[in-house]
Amino acid sequence: MLIATSPVDFRKGPDSLAALIKAELGADPFSGVVYVFRARRADRVKLVWWDGTGLCLMAKRLEQGSFRWPRIQDGVMRLSSAQLGALMEGLDWRRVHGGRRPQAPRITA
Repeated sequence: MLIATSPVDFRKGPDSLAALIKAELGADPFSGVVYVFRARRADRVKLVWWDGTGLCLMAKRLEQGSFRWPRIQDGVMRLSSAQLGALMEGLDWRRVHGGRRPQAPRITA
């Protein structure tokens, strides 16, 4: 997942955000990577990704509080899927560290 650190105009739809991904972030919006954008107020996020058949857009607005967001600056940063999950729950994603992957239990005969 790539997260845009600067706020975007939240009137933008998936096509406008895809154009922004290509022009300003220098990335391929059709690569399957999930791109995360925030509004000026940190209580709203949009996710854009290509699922192989079309552009997908997901938006979330918190009822209370705000999303924990990196310092506002130009550029992008990478998040793990666990960090994205924490971000989407309104938690402090910076406290999420990579852990071990779940493994199936070993069966011994």
